[in-house]
Amino acid sequence: MTDVPNALESALDAIEGDADATLRILASAVRSAKRAKAAAASGQLRDLQQALEATAALADQAATAAQDLRAGWRFDAGTYFASGAYAKELLACAADAGLQAFESDDLILSYPAIVQVSAGDATVVVDKTKERRVRPSVLVGQLAALQQRPPKFKPEPFIEALAAAYDLVAGARRLRPGAPARLVDVHRVLTLLPGSARDYSRQELARDLYLLDQSGVVDVKDGRRMSLPASAMTRSGPVLTTVTRSGQTKVYAGITFADPVT
Repeated sequence: MTDVPNALESALDAIEGDADATLRILASAVRSAKRAKAAAASGQLRDLQQALEATAALADQAATAAQDLRAGWRFDAGTYFASGAYAKELLACAADAGLQAFESDDLILSYPAIVQVSAGDATVVVDKTKERRVRPSVLVGQLAALQQRPPKFKPEPFIEALAAAYDLVAGARRLRPGAPARLVDVHRVLTLLPGSARDYSRQELARDLYLLDQSGVVDVKDGRRMSLPASAMTRSGPVLTTVTRSGQTKVYAGITFADPVT
């Protein structure tokens, strides 16, 4: 099953069709029962007898269809999610829809959203919000809609937090004023509290750096100016990766806060 590129979509398509057929039988049974009620209300005995027999027959068909519907859903969601097949299908579905997305450290990045697959309960987490609607085409539609909305991002408090973390890294590593610090070290400072590294991943920091970059905000309250240098750090150490609005990979490695050159 996991070898099929659209395994979940196909399985859901099939069960959706079966459910639709069951609904048609149930609807016929309801209409027949309503005819029986109307016949009883007016005393049309012949019509009543016909409607009762039809209702019973349709109810039997509906019961069989409902049992077949339940038996027809044999999709092993646990194995499917745990194997990584869901992530592959989601990425394939995104590509088919023209939505830029890629996988990074077990996360799926699709600007501006970060998606984490939760194999334990066959759900996903989109920007820390649990999402149980996991049909790939539906989730891709939600991600595409998110791209059309202005991001809920406040650059000013974020850049102040970055500056404070940078100062701690610079002090601990005895960097000269304005020297670049590794962003992985800044992330480590930002996530000192127990469990916070899990709550604020490197991918989230990279995404927020891109949003900050796009905002044009570079100055902090003490007068220093931030820069994100493309230096040798990008080639020689751990980096942070995100995806841009246009779907391109964006890599960040270092950050500086220095007095602006006059």
